[in-house]
Amino acid sequence: MANLIFADDNGVIYNHPYLELVGASARENRLIHQKHLIDLPEFSKLFYLFKCPPIGYDPHKKKYITLKSFRIGKRLIKCHSVGAFMPPGFVRTFLPAADYKDKDYILPMWSYTAVGFENGIYKVCGFQVEYNNTWDPINYDDDIVLPQVERLRPLYPQNRLFEHLENCALNNHCFAAKNLFLNRWEAPLPISRSCNARCLGCISLQPEQGCEASHGRIEFTPTVEEIAQLAVSHLETAIAPIVSFGQGCEGEPLTEWALIRDSIKEIRSKTKKGTINLNTNGSMPVPLLQIIISGLDSIRVSMASVREDIYNAYHRPVNYVFKDVIESLRICRDNGLYTMINYLIFPGVTDQEEELESLFNLLQKTDIKFIHFKNLNIDPDFYLGIIKRGNSPSLGIEKIVKEIKNNFSDVRIGYFNQPIKDHGI
Repeated sequence: MANLIFADDNGVIYNHPYLELVGASARENRLIHQKHLIDLPEFSKLFYLFKCPPIGYDPHKKKYITLKSFRIGKRLIKCHSVGAFMPPGFVRTFLPAADYKDKDYILPMWSYTAVGFENGIYKVCGFQVEYNNTWDPINYDDDIVLPQVERLRPLYPQNRLFEHLENCALNNHCFAAKNLFLNRWEAPLPISRSCNARCLGCISLQPEQGCEASHGRIEFTPTVEEIAQLAVSHLETAIAPIVSFGQGCEGEPLTEWALIRDSIKEIRSKTKKGTINLNTNGSMPVPLLQIIISGLDSIRVSMASVREDIYNAYHRPVNYVFKDVIESLRICRDNGLYTMINYLIFPGVTDQEEELESLFNLLQKTDIKFIHFKNLNIDPDFYLGIIKRGNSPSLGIEKIVKEIKNNFSDVRIGYFNQPIKDHGI
């Protein structure tokens, strides 16, 4: 067993001498066994959950203990839970087990994961669902990006989208934006200032009473010319090129569907190379068909749940309904589009029996090729206080992956967008 770790008021982390690590599946605490643990991956981050005492397991008393304070020498310190944030490609299986009663704020948007300590090594509850060298953090050092930005800047003196993505790369450290300047892999094409959903975990817009948004949203609508100028250059010259509409620094791209349609037509009039992808909530099936016809290659539809009630509670759609999303997936199937869902994983919700049944039903009705297992970045207590997950039992995230593979062998499970054209996918 791994030991419980906790932090003091200053964020200094301590290893408890005998309490064992406990994880949470939704609000259910579970003792974590070795089979659920991996070494904390390189490039992970540790956070402490202020005013949230950790819950550990006392092997002597054989019960769960809420650790509110701990004496170190002559000091009696207040104890706060510690959570890990793993790098891209890793999926969490348990949340930090914590007492949230005294928390009077909303945690920043990270995917908090249960983490402990064993034999001098941090251990975390998760597994690697996909390794992709192109998204390894080691490839995104700021020192290699700045010279490329400065080299390219004179080539785009009037392009506002270039300026926006320069800020994304250098100040927000967006990997996709960095790819644009490094002339490789997947690059972003943000376009939309507005959104037709009010997702609880939106990283570009949060209400004043919520937590701070991770970064700002694009403040202008680029022109077809600005979009095509960057996209054509990337698709023509980059390594394994993808350009994607639908980014964290914008709203819902389908609200600018005509701009996307016209931009794709312009791009494809100049190059047939590479993959044009759309990351979307799939809310507007009829306009989506126009985009597909214009030359779209792949699509990724985000879903926090495939159950309508939980979907609505998280995404909070405006002027569209859950059935519109399903219809969009059917349209993608009927038009032979490479179709993916961006499945936002949350232990104790995603792995419920009822959720799995709904997912199987969706896979049978559509021709989804790829399921992205992406950790949902949100305050666990906040999220669970809003959704109604019901009493359906949780099977475990690893079990869900196994069941999908056993029943739908042609569906890929991973973490990253794939280049479709020129790569035989």
